[in-house]
Amino acid sequence: MGRYRPPAAKKSPYITVEGHQRLSDELENLWPKRREVVAALSAAAAEGDRSENAEYIYRKKQLGGIDRRVRYLQKRLDELKVVDNKPSDQNKVFFGAWVELEDEQGEVVKYRIVGPDEFDEHDDYISMDSPVAKALLGKSIDDDVMVETPKGKLNYLIISVEYMD
Repeated sequence: MGRYRPPAAKKSPYITVEGHQRLSDELENLWPKRREVVAALSAAAAEGDRSENAEYIYRKKQLGGIDRRVRYLQKRLDELKVVDNKPSDQNKVFFGAWVELEDEQGEVVKYRIVGPDEFDEHDDYISMDSPVAKALLGKSIDDDVMVETPKGKLNYLIISVEYMD
């Protein structure tokens, strides 16, 4: 029997329009790729002894990876909620906001708060489930924010909040 692993924490179901489109495009592009891999797998299987056939083993693992990603995307896209409207109070930090922060040393950083499925798209995107985003949500311009991180406490001042179209 394998090691027990506790279930992963539930991800927030929110996503931007761009993020949803990217995941939909990825799913759409996986189908032709899957057909190619199945054809290559079939050709490799026809070569004979499968136990020592490196091409067959490679294609089988590749097909498994594609199938896992397709299942994940199909399930995840069904449960996502696309956020495509701006909040009524655009001086507060909510989902989709670009937030400019100044730390205690005077260094300025800018982040966009997005869903957990899209923060890896750009270096300046952070997941709404991250400690920084959780500390920022609901705050306004000129608010001081303290963030608990593994390296210690960080203090920021919110300089600006912006929502793009």
